[in-house]
Formats: sequence, C-alpha cells, structure tokens
Amino acid sequence: MTIFKNKTLEGYILKIVTIFCMLFLVVTGLLLEQLQWNSWDIALTLVFQAFALTIFSFKFRKRITAGFDRALLHIEAVKMEDYNQYAKSDFDEGNSNELHLALKALSQHLQQQKSRYDQHAFLLYQLIDQLNTPMLVFNKKQKLTYANAAFSILYNQPWQMYRLASPKLLGLIETDSGWSIPRKGQQWQISQSKFIDSGEEHFLLVFTNIDSALRASQLNAWQQIIRVMGHEIRNSLTPVSSLAESLSTQMISPREQSALALISDRCLHLQDFINRYSSLSQQLDLHYQSIELSSFVERLKALNPELEVTTQVKESKLWGDTTFLEQVFINLLKNAKEAGATKVKFTIVRVKNKCKIELEDNGHGFANTDNLFVPLFTTKPQGQGIGLTFCRNIIEQHKGTIDLENNADLANKNSQTGVTISITLPLTS
Repeated sequence: MTIFKNKTLEGYILKIVTIFCMLFLVVTGLLLEQLQWNSWDIALTLVFQAFALTIFSFKFRKRITAGFDRALLHIEAVKMEDYNQYAKSDFDEGNSNELHLALKALSQHLQQQKSRYDQHAFLLYQLIDQLNTPMLVFNKKQKLTYANAAFSILYNQPWQMYRLASPKLLGLIETDSGWSIPRKGQQWQISQSKFIDSGEEHFLLVFTNIDSALRASQLNAWQQIIRVMGHEIRNSLTPVSSLAESLSTQMISPREQSALALISDRCLHLQDFINRYSSLSQQLDLHYQSIELSSFVERLKALNPELEVTTQVKESKLWGDTTFLEQVFINLLKNAKEAGATKVKFTIVRVKNKCKIELEDNGHGFANTDNLFVPLFTTKPQGQGIGLTFCRNIIEQHKGTIDLENNADLANKNSQTGVTISITLPLTS
C-alpha cells in the first residue's frame, strides 16, 4: 500500500506504529493463550487493545505532525508578509523547538527588512512627488497606481482622474526601442525601470522633456555664432566708422559729406544690431516682486489704445520681474498689431501652483510656426528675428514656458484666425 511508503513523515510514522501495534497484539495474544484464556476472552481483549492502540497511534501521529503543521502556517504567513504570526512548539527543547525559534527569528528579521524597505519606499514616493518631471507607476497588470504632481504637465489633470488607466488609454505607445508619447510641440524621452512593492512587480516610467535640452544646445550654437560675428564685425566697423568721421571733416562737397555721414550712420546701426543680438547670450538679473495682475493688464491696455483688449483675470497676483515681463507682453502685443489684429483677449487662470496666461488675437497668424523662436529667423520683411527669442529667454529664466499656435491649427477653433500664445509661470520663485 502507498500509505506505508516512506515518502512522507506521516507514512513513516504510520508504518512504524502499525508494525509496533501488530507485534504488541500478537505478543499479547500468545501470552493470553499461554495463560489458557478461552478464545472469546482473548478476542475481546485484543479488540479493546486494538481500539486503544488505534487512538494512541492517531494521537501520537498528531503530536508529531502538529509542530510541522504550525510551522507550515507560519511559513504561509511569512509568504503573505504577515510577520506577527508565530508558531509555538509543543516541546520546550530539542529539534522541534529549535525549528520554531528559527522561524520566529526569520520572521523578525524579515519584519525589520520590510520596515526599512517601507521607509525607503515612502521616502522614494515623497521624492518622486517633489520632482517636476512626470513619473508614472504601473502594476504588473499595466494599470496606473501612482503618479506625481507633475502628471498634470502631460494631461492637465490630477493623476487620480486616471487611476487604474492603461498605458494605451494614456496615449503611451510601447515599441521595441521603448515607450513614446506623441505630443505636438514637445519631445519626451521615456525611461523605464522595474521595482517590487508589497510583493508585486511594478514598473516606473520617467518622462524627460528634451525640448529644453535641444533648445539650450541650439541657443548655445547661435550664441557662439553671434559672438564670433560680433567680434569680427566690431573689429571691422570701428576703423570704418572712424575713417568716415575723419574724412567728413575734410570734405567740402555736401554730397560727399552726406555719403560719409551715411556710412557712419550705418556703422552705428550695425553696432547697435550686434549689441542687441549679443543680449541673447546674457543671463538676466531678475528682480522678483509681487505683481498685481489686474494693474499689470491695465497698463498694457493703456500702452495699446488702438487694440480692443478684453480680459478674464481669475488669478490676482504673480511673482516675477515686472520690467522684463512687461517687455514680453509689449513685444507680443506689438507682433499682434503688426499681424493686423484689432482685438486681443487676455485670459489669466491658476493651474495647480502655476499661473497660465493666454493671449489671443484676431490677426492673420503666422505662415510658419516651426522656427519662430530661432534667433535671426523672421517672417517679417523688416524683422530682425530677435523679439520672440528674447521673450522666450525672459519666460524661461522665470522658470516658465511659452507656446504659440495659430488659431486655425487648434481643433476647436477651425473657423477663427489669429494666434494664441500660452505662457505658464510659477506663482512663487
């Protein structure tokens, strides 16, 4: 019978006890027969003894295996990360007691490790929440379980609105080269890593906006060009300007004097041109102060009486450099007028801990919006290609962002013309 095979402890105990009981009953039967008991009494005695031995066998087997059953329950609790369940041995000494003591020590050790891990995980989640880089956590079923506050940068809503959403619902695309997310006007690099939390595998997606890095590289290249050009042009203009001024004092003919004056004037114009472009490479000295947005907009309206300016101000104050920010909006309103705009709408709202300012005009818009923030690029016949670049430089040094889009390119404004400029600035420094 398979029950007597020694593959299990229970089988081994049952085998040994059965052999012992059988031998005991045989010996008992022989002794009673030698004492000349009658067959009925011997049979009745052996039946009672067999019954007693059976009860003893089960109790003995239960006593031996009970410690192992409790140990198994202890191990199962450990697997479920319940380290407060301890199994106690029936014996105060010996191997059984040592086994249960070892399991208890293992539980305490794992409890300490889990406590340290939970502390590290808590600190990690706190760190993630403080970062301005969007970070998303998905469980093994690819359901969103956590994200930091920067999630709103991607989706303009708190991450709780997308709890348990799949990557597909969030617009994430997984390819052989990794994850990607299509975003017009933004380029995101997504890195993935895996970690274990509460015994379950999760994966973390970290989003890095590489637009700023690309722009910094691009701006650095333009700054190098401007510095080299400025150096060479200044070295050439200085002697030309001096020579023209010197010759103009020696010339009698009005025509010759006029020609030399023109040369001198153009030299000064070129020097001014180079000085203006060299400002792109300078770090601004910002003087932060509280800006009353209603008064801020009213000043802009007073400077542009030819424009019909409407406002929708839902945020009262902003923290920034008044002079530089005013110059930004003066430039933007000047661009709107040059684009034929007669109406401009200001919308100022609060989005999380940031102030969002939208400037919408009814001009003819831009024929090409791809390179508007590139230095020296302009769509105006007499433009110099510095205005929008200078505006973005000021906004980004305020740790903000600026985006520009033709209204005809917006899905919900197909019938309108003009441009919408969106500027996002921190409410505090």
